[in-house]
Amino acid sequence: MTEVARTFRDKTAVAGVGLTLGKFPERSSLSLAIEAFKLAIDDSGLRREDIDGLITLSFGSDYDRFLEATGLNVRYAHQGWTHGRFISPTLQLAAMAVGMGMAKAVAVVNGKRGKAFGQPTDVEMWRQGLGPHGESPAYGALRPAFGAAISAQRYFHMYGGGNADLGPICVAFRRHARMNPIAVRRDPLTLEDHQRSPWIVEPLRLLDCCQINDGGSCIIITTAERARDCKKRPVYISGMQGVHAGPEYHNLALPGLGVAQQRVYTYKPAPEDLYSYRMAGVTQKDVDALITYDAFSPLVLFALERFGFCGPGEAREFVKGGRIELGGELPVNTSGGLLSEGHLSGWNLLIEAVRQARGECGERQVKNAEVVQYGCFLGESLIFRR
Repeated sequence: MTEVARTFRDKTAVAGVGLTLGKFPERSSLSLAIEAFKLAIDDSGLRREDIDGLITLSFGSDYDRFLEATGLNVRYAHQGWTHGRFISPTLQLAAMAVGMGMAKAVAVVNGKRGKAFGQPTDVEMWRQGLGPHGESPAYGALRPAFGAAISAQRYFHMYGGGNADLGPICVAFRRHARMNPIAVRRDPLTLEDHQRSPWIVEPLRLLDCCQINDGGSCIIITTAERARDCKKRPVYISGMQGVHAGPEYHNLALPGLGVAQQRVYTYKPAPEDLYSYRMAGVTQKDVDALITYDAFSPLVLFALERFGFCGPGEAREFVKGGRIELGGELPVNTSGGLLSEGHLSGWNLLIEAVRQARGECGERQVKNAEVVQYGCFLGESLIFRR
């Protein structure tokens, strides 16, 4: 670990968050982003004029339209990519901008329409010509579910098990969502219900896939010193690491599963795969709750093994018996996750991590949560500390 990283630990913090989720057919992505921004400003106790940095995302409200609508003038502006794998690096970018003194307070804002302009999909799906997640539309593989499905097939082929092993993940997250008043899916869910849901692409059933909805989010990053003077308890950014990429890193697979250009091997995290722990000065045993990207239920298995919470092929048993539920050994996705709370490219997951660290999640609060990790199967990670 570098001296700069050691010095950066706990020097920036989340000062405010804002979130709205649901179905808003008459709303624009810009209006949803502005609503979330206002909620985050109120949450932080800052004034609108205190925000001098802005990061927005593609396929939502452009940064210049947002600035026009809010009347803000900033000295740091950036527009990133919408995909869930880039939310952690985007928040890290905001923290680095604040830490380097390029801005005093950066608002990371997103507004999202589930079906933009009334269409079933958007041009993002085709930006690479042959699909964005390793799919090959020319051969009939049209959706991200295909990538998750073939990864899960390989995982179960290597380690045993099948779709029934995914049921406990979906049931656990639904139980969490039932304690979350803004969750999109709150109906009771049993293992039997999971097994009765229709197949999408084996081994994925309907309930193994997240829903599509509208929403807006905002996270305000500022210095730790300034955050201590804000309305809410600061949540410090203690450690972070980016998305790992290359031929060995299919977008919806754990390394070693042999998907696309990957080699087939038994993956175990190397020291460089666990950099965020070293930066934060913690280990997996210190993590009180894990928040992870769960657009498809197998991704939870991959994240657990990616960060060494369990060994290769052990995650399908690890998730059983209430271990990932509230009150269990490692509560995961306490808001209900993308599978049940809602899909906002994952920004709602980061907001849940912040709220857990603050201790403001009500009946779904993890008791005495001090360290909350956002960590995903592609290696990106943020360690939050109260």
